[in-house]
Amino acid sequence: MNHQPMSPTTSKLRWLALISYGLLLFWVVFWQVWLSTTHPYSALFIILIYALPLLLPLKGMIQAKPYTHAWANFITLFYLIHGITVAYAVANERGYAIVEIVLASAMFIGCSMFARLRGRELGLGLKKKSKN
Repeated sequence: MNHQPMSPTTSKLRWLALISYGLLLFWVVFWQVWLSTTHPYSALFIILIYALPLLLPLKGMIQAKPYTHAWANFITLFYLIHGITVAYAVANERGYAIVEIVLASAMFIGCSMFARLRGRELGLGLKKKSKN
């Protein structure tokens, strides 16, 4: 664990990422298990499909690892695409989908900006190729 201090802006972005991540995880499970009536699948299957991908970055996000926040955005895009698709195609679940879109967008912004700023604070980044 790196003990380098975190700027207030970086800390706020971390909290944005963590809160929206937790709310998105809760929301997709709540929506898919309790609110949605269109799934002929078991609750366990739905939880595995919708919650398991979000659980993958949990440890690294809690530990404030910039790389984890960066690659968690790839997972977040699934939920953003899902929300947009449902908002367009399923009129009676449009409100649920809008909540998912807002939470996924907030997580994406929080994770992206946190990874960028914290990576700079820690001196992480891609090394430039030297000219030979």
